[in-house]
Amino acid sequence: MTLPPLGRLRPFESAARLESFSMAAAELGMTQTAVSKQIAALERELGVSLFERRNRAVFLTDAGRRLGRVASGALSDIDTEMAALQGRRRSKELILHCQLCEAFYWLMPRLSKFHERYPGVELRVVSSRNPLKETQEAFDVAMQTSGRASGSARMAFTAADDVFPVCAPSLVAEEQLPLDPRKIASFPLLVHAVARQDWMVWEDWFKSVGSRPSNRARHIAFDSYPLALQAAVAGQGIALGWRRTTEGMIAEGKLIRPCREKVERPTEISVYRSASSQPHPNTDQLIAWLQDQLSK
Repeated sequence: MTLPPLGRLRPFESAARLESFSMAAAELGMTQTAVSKQIAALERELGVSLFERRNRAVFLTDAGRRLGRVASGALSDIDTEMAALQGRRRSKELILHCQLCEAFYWLMPRLSKFHERYPGVELRVVSSRNPLKETQEAFDVAMQTSGRASGSARMAFTAADDVFPVCAPSLVAEEQLPLDPRKIASFPLLVHAVARQDWMVWEDWFKSVGSRPSNRARHIAFDSYPLALQAAVAGQGIALGWRRTTEGMIAEGKLIRPCREKVERPTEISVYRSASSQPHPNTDQLIAWLQDQLSK
């Protein structure tokens, strides 16, 4: 039996699940270059391409999707069994459950500030696309879009966010800026389509800014919001952007706001504490830090 080294399989599984080398790197604590090299080595060993690389985005090939499903299931089974043997969590660990997009785009650039303020606190971030109610892993504090199912978790506070269109600078000629909202729908509209929509969609946004787009607007759907954002960076269309998750890419020049209009959402983000009767001793410190960061 010939199996690839775990050092290559785990970066591949993470990148396949997230469809992003950079997100896989953040999840595993590696550099994006290291993830890319491990996956390239795996592709050479197998003699097949697992990802199609286009512009700044990556997309699974059929072979990559097949191997990804098998690898994800196998590694999940191993993790589950190890957790059962070792206990659900380490006693000193403070666990923050965070919605995937906020974890990657908003939390990670700020996490060093938390460690600087509380150097003795052992913090672990668990990211997920699913609502908090569906998580099977223990947590102390959780952060997700308001309105998503939260189960028995207790609300700590809510925070505001703004919603506005974003796209690559190359998509719209500079002399056309800023666009009238009605012109936005003349471009491909990138959407995050899931079975239950727990956040603002294009129809709601246009209605909120008093615009009525043409029924002929073209929508391109993705199964995750980070993927829709990466498609926007690659110039494939215009996506709805939340200020807290897009401000970094706007500052770096990867995205622009093609129109002035925005929708203010005063309670868009909710932060929860676990319903556990034995909270982690640093839970209040983490909640206070998140409240401070989200007030900016």
